[in-house]
Amino acid sequence: MAMQPHLLVDDGDVHDIALIPGDPGRVDRIASHCDSAETVAENREYKVVNATYDDRDLTICSTGIGCPSAAIAIEELANVGVETFIRVGTTGALQADIEIGDMIVATGAAKNEGTSKRYEAVEYPAVPDYHVLSGLVDAAEARDEMVHVGPIASDDAYYAETDEYVEDWEAAGLLSVEMEAAAVFSLTRRKGLRAGAICTVDGNLVKGTQKGTDTEDDELPEKAKNNVARAIDIALEATTKL
Repeated sequence: MAMQPHLLVDDGDVHDIALIPGDPGRVDRIASHCDSAETVAENREYKVVNATYDDRDLTICSTGIGCPSAAIAIEELANVGVETFIRVGTTGALQADIEIGDMIVATGAAKNEGTSKRYEAVEYPAVPDYHVLSGLVDAAEARDEMVHVGPIASDDAYYAETDEYVEDWEAAGLLSVEMEAAAVFSLTRRKGLRAGAICTVDGNLVKGTQKGTDTEDDELPEKAKNNVARAIDIALEATTKL
């Protein structure tokens, strides 16, 4: 297999399981929770780090914002041997009782995006692997952490999420909206690989507290920023059982 053109990785450069945050800065934050870490490559929105957590070798790779760049990361990581993916991201709540800083483990993702539709019909489900999903829930329970478990939406147009969209998603019982999971779930399922997602709530669209509405210099509100660390620990703990 040739060097991957966007991630700049080759066979033998990565491990079989990868944590995939969107934000390149979160790669370093995840690495700081590990026992050891080494940068493998950096290019565009992609930063690749190999790490070890509790004797489990793993790779951490940012995907950037949105399904198109996430799909590139999945394709190229799969080409060089990654078999299991855990998205560690942020998300906007769609139910009034979900608070900023809460964590959501997704059981599926509505395809309000265009990338997965280039691979398959919209009717095909974007769902996580059962073992990764249950591994995340089990890891949360083992750490006495509460997580919301249920379906989410993946959307392409952050600034086009109108009140009508939010009301429809809320009525459908979707827990939150983010921008990558549908492509991650769809591509891994098609390739016979495994994926799951745990996301920290950074705003509540039903309450009108979208990300950025109560912050000044930082992207995330303080509570969400602090609780991202808890989601990281849950994801890392799950890797030891997968």
